[in-house]
Amino acid sequence: MTAMAGLEPQHFLWEAKDGVATVRLNRPDRKNPLTFESYAELRDTFRALVYADDIDVVVFLPNGGNFSSGGDVHDIIGPLTRMDMKGLLAFTRMTGDFVKAMIHCGKPIISAVDGVAVGAGAIITMASDIRLATPEAKTAFLFTRVGLAGCDMGACAILPRIIGQGRAAELLYTGRSMTAEEGERWGYYNRLVSADELEAEAMTLARSIASGPTFAHGITKTQLNQEWSMSLDQAIEAEAQAQAICMQTGDFRRAYEAFVAKQKPVFEGD
Repeated sequence: MTAMAGLEPQHFLWEAKDGVATVRLNRPDRKNPLTFESYAELRDTFRALVYADDIDVVVFLPNGGNFSSGGDVHDIIGPLTRMDMKGLLAFTRMTGDFVKAMIHCGKPIISAVDGVAVGAGAIITMASDIRLATPEAKTAFLFTRVGLAGCDMGACAILPRIIGQGRAAELLYTGRSMTAEEGERWGYYNRLVSADELEAEAMTLARSIASGPTFAHGITKTQLNQEWSMSLDQAIEAEAQAQAICMQTGDFRRAYEAFVAKQKPVFEGD
């Protein structure tokens, strides 16, 4: 296992305390676009989180009133128009690998959204486990606006599972913004929070999750994602095996002993 609390990334902001890490894209003057470099560094960071024993929850936060404007027009979209097929496929696989890394990092991920979350910024929120937003948040999968398909970075697989096929199809065909009210009503956002309370609410939720049985949380995240492609019989068997593993943890024993003693359990993640 490795320690990642002291990570010092070059292309985004990172802070970590008491098992909760926060990520902010850091170009607020341009609504926090992604670049080739930030994509790659985020991918590598989330890949490494699999082995980090000092990070239990990750929170994506806005910066300067916006979440992310997606791929930078000048730093990404312009160069893509001049690439050959080999280079283009390397790029699209790299961005997809970022989503895979988020899904497989073993840590619950919360996105706290204010302002714009569009393009790849919307994808980050989609690939998170839990989403909070301000009433002003605007979320758009706007790939069609730049002449591309809506099937970007797993959107056609993941988005329908969150909001339903018809709603996802409308957003992916039109590229229009989903309002915060729509997002909450459709189940995309868990709840709406005022801008001045957003970060505190997200951090309170993150700390609550981090204080729980974190090994078991990792199992929950794995099952939430793997069971998409399982039959019901396979899923029930997978959960039987997963729960048997969790029943051998110290946290399971601690919870029982605390219950008997009429105390609140203190989980240690093992």
